[in-house]
Amino acid sequence: MSLRVGISGFGLAGRYFHGALLASVGFEIVGAVTKNPDRINNLRDDFPAAKAVPSIEELLDLGLDLLVVASANSSHATDAIAGLRAGVPVVVDKPMGRTLEETLKIIDVSIETGVEVTTYFNRLWDSDILTIRKALREGVIGEPFRFDSRFERFRPEPNPESWRERSSAIDGGGNLLDLQPHLISTALSLFGPAKLQYSSVRSIRGYSDDDVVLVLRHDMGVDSYLSASAIIGAPGPRIRLNGTKGSLVINSLDPQESLLRAGKSPLVGNWKEETRSETFLYRGDEGERYEAVRGNYALFYEAVKAAIAGEGAWPVEVNEIIEVAKILDQAREMSAR
Repeated sequence: MSLRVGISGFGLAGRYFHGALLASVGFEIVGAVTKNPDRINNLRDDFPAAKAVPSIEELLDLGLDLLVVASANSSHATDAIAGLRAGVPVVVDKPMGRTLEETLKIIDVSIETGVEVTTYFNRLWDSDILTIRKALREGVIGEPFRFDSRFERFRPEPNPESWRERSSAIDGGGNLLDLQPHLISTALSLFGPAKLQYSSVRSIRGYSDDDVVLVLRHDMGVDSYLSASAIIGAPGPRIRLNGTKGSLVINSLDPQESLLRAGKSPLVGNWKEETRSETFLYRGDEGERYEAVRGNYALFYEAVKAAIAGEGAWPVEVNEIIEVAKILDQAREMSAR
């Protein structure tokens, strides 16, 4: 029997990054919280048997095995806590909470109720990150010492219809909360514990923060330079990992996001489309292609399914979530000073 899942929010994240992937690994989408007529129609198109409901309480009444919180950041805590108190395991889209305090509030309820919660750091299953793990295992760049990771775009005119762009940090808007959780979580996952050395969190276009640069110093000796910006006219490579014997360079985003936005999804948990990032290994003037690993976000929900069945660990551990939340808070504070 399929596990029953409800999704709080059926916008970009709920529809493409969660609904499609959940269905691809065998979850049954039984309902979603949305009052938007267009999104209700989208839900009917994608999952005809699913029910659109106006509140988290009505969603939980549908008898869920899993709740996915893909609502606006300002609703993450209330939705997640409602699910946990109802005895339903919860996946929260990143960031889990707007602050460390809010994140710990959710985790405390999980501990109190004995019901599991995790967050959707899907970029850990990007081709980029999986390929870096392979390169590190093979030692092709020697000892790593500097990691440049970017989500840079050029959108000089902000979108006033986007809550992420128009909302204040208190309400969950801005690139620090939208994109840096991915950059921080992948850096910590690759290179271990780190301390924040530098932070610039600012608004160039006059809306929410849209140009954010953080520098982490990892205990193992790697420095991570993390850039999330909407106003860079000449974006740098998606990733450049420098080592003592060479540099690994990935110029563009993992293709999975584009595929999902185009309405495609993995079949039975596996993509038929190409999901490798174009990757190069440089040693000075000499460059060559490096064989990348296929990205697959469906592996996140395969792990969730196994964890619910008691057959494996949850894909993102609580301590990882807390460390990301701590750095986000420190970044805001350090930049303010």
